[in-house]
Amino acid sequence: MKIIHYTPLLLTLAIGQAMADSPINLTAAARPNAHISIDNVKGEVTVTAWDKPQVEVSGSLGSGARPLKIEGDDRDLEIKVSGGENGNWFNWKSDNRMGSTVLNVRVPKGVSLDINVVSAPVTIDGLDGGKVDVQSVSGRVRMNARTSGINLNTVSGSIDLGGHAGDVELQTVSGDINAPSVGSTLKAETVSGHMNINGGPYRKAELSTVSGDLQLGGGIEGDGSITIDSMSGDVQVVVPAALSAKITANTFSGQLRSDFGEATKGEDGPGSELNATAGSGHGKLHVETFSGDLKIRKGQ
Repeated sequence: MKIIHYTPLLLTLAIGQAMADSPINLTAAARPNAHISIDNVKGEVTVTAWDKPQVEVSGSLGSGARPLKIEGDDRDLEIKVSGGENGNWFNWKSDNRMGSTVLNVRVPKGVSLDINVVSAPVTIDGLDGGKVDVQSVSGRVRMNARTSGINLNTVSGSIDLGGHAGDVELQTVSGDINAPSVGSTLKAETVSGHMNINGGPYRKAELSTVSGDLQLGGGIEGDGSITIDSMSGDVQVVVPAALSAKITANTFSGQLRSDFGEATKGEDGPGSELNATAGSGHGKLHVETFSGDLKIRKGQ
């Protein structure tokens, strides 16, 4: 008798599993510089570049999701996972009964990408040319590519940026940021995550953190500038020994140490301030911390 009672439940679970494992196999023509947008509520998104003039989507479609299509033409394509008649990724609570969808997307190397996810991690590899915009809530973002511009934004996920990009904007709330080779324009913000960024020389770099520690490496291009603001996170800046910049720095209660000039006691609070000139002083380096410690070091 117990077998009879459990049979409907087992059948329901089997059907659900089959739906969750529904395979994806789609292709569409795409120009080398096409614009491609990808939306996925939960699961994962992996984008890999190749030399073919087409987009290929494989993976598995989550239960409760509407049938997947590649929409648009070879200049502008859209891949969107949604659930129900009115489901969309902005109204993601309406899709909370959807299973996880895994998207493996292959694209031409020079395309531009717009990716929107909620709890899906994103991995991008091999792009060479186009701009990339990723908006995520809780998924981590990993990218290894050469692009003219990048905008990566996540709430609780981390950001790992490899390759190289000329114009970079990175933002997290609690996730860490790791970017070893950024270009001449940089904007990076975090609340409690740690930042470790290298690159430059910077034409303009703006970085801010509340409680996360921050480490920046790189020089200044011509009369460019680096501006850093921290509340309680520690800051370390490593610049070339041949730096040419006017350096101003101050802390309210943290320690200040610099290989350029001599820090003096600040007028307000127990902190310190620094005014120094490195080389001919063409560029500008300005750093402020409230309670975090600050170090400005000479590199190679």
